[in-house]
Amino acid sequence: MRAADEAIVLVGGLGTRLRSVVPDLPKPIAPVAGRPFLAHLLDQVAKAGLRRVILATGHLADLVEQAIGRQWAGMQISYSREDRPLGTGGAIRLAASQLHGDGVHVLNGDTFLRYDLRRLERLVDAAGVPLGMALAQVPDAGRYGAVEVAAGRVVAFREKGGHAAGLINAGSYFLTRAGVAMLPTLPSYSFESGVLPAWAAAGQVVALDDTRDFIDIGVPEDYARAQSLLGPAA
Repeated sequence: MRAADEAIVLVGGLGTRLRSVVPDLPKPIAPVAGRPFLAHLLDQVAKAGLRRVILATGHLADLVEQAIGRQWAGMQISYSREDRPLGTGGAIRLAASQLHGDGVHVLNGDTFLRYDLRRLERLVDAAGVPLGMALAQVPDAGRYGAVEVAAGRVVAFREKGGHAAGLINAGSYFLTRAGVAMLPTLPSYSFESGVLPAWAAAGQVVALDDTRDFIDIGVPEDYARAQSLLGPAA
C-alpha cells in the first residue's frame, strides 16, 4: 500500500462546553500555548509526512479559514464546509469527496494525541481491515466510555460510567478507500455511534494503543492543562 498523504480534521463542532472560557472562537482555534490549538495538531500531521489536509468546517467556519489559511508547514489546506450540522459521520463523508488518494487519516480538531500515524496505517494494511483507531490510556475511562480490545482489534465500546482506568477512543483514525466507500450515505449521522460499533463487532477495526499525551480541550480544566502539555518544552 502506498503511504497516504491526506488527512481530514473535523473542526465544525459547536464547542458548547468551552464557551465559558473561549466564548467567541471555535474550539480548534482556541489559543493554546500562544497558538491556535489546531496549529499543534497540524504540526503533528506535517511531521508524519502528509501533504494535504481537508478541514471539515461548520460553526464559525470563516474564523478557522482566517486562522489557518491555505498552506501549513508545507501542506496544502483545503476546506469542506457544511451548511448545516451533519454530525461527525456526515462531515467525514462530505470531506472525503475531495480525496485524491487511497486512504486518509481522520482526526478530531479538539483532541490531541501523540502517536505514529504511519504505524497505524501499516497496522490497517497488515490486518486487511477498513479502519484503524489510535486509543488513549486514561485513568478514568468512564468519563469517555471505554474501548474493549482483543487480539489487536477493537471489539466493543462501553457506555460512559464508572471510574476505572482503561482505553478510550482518542478521535484519531485511519480509513482506507474501501472504508470510505462503506460509510453510510445518510445526510447526517455520528461516526462514533453510527459506524464504529457495527464495524468493531464485525472485526473490521484494528487498534493502536502505543500512544501518549491525550488531551481533550472540550472542557475548561483540560483546556487549562493543554497550555503546559503543548507548551514550548513539550
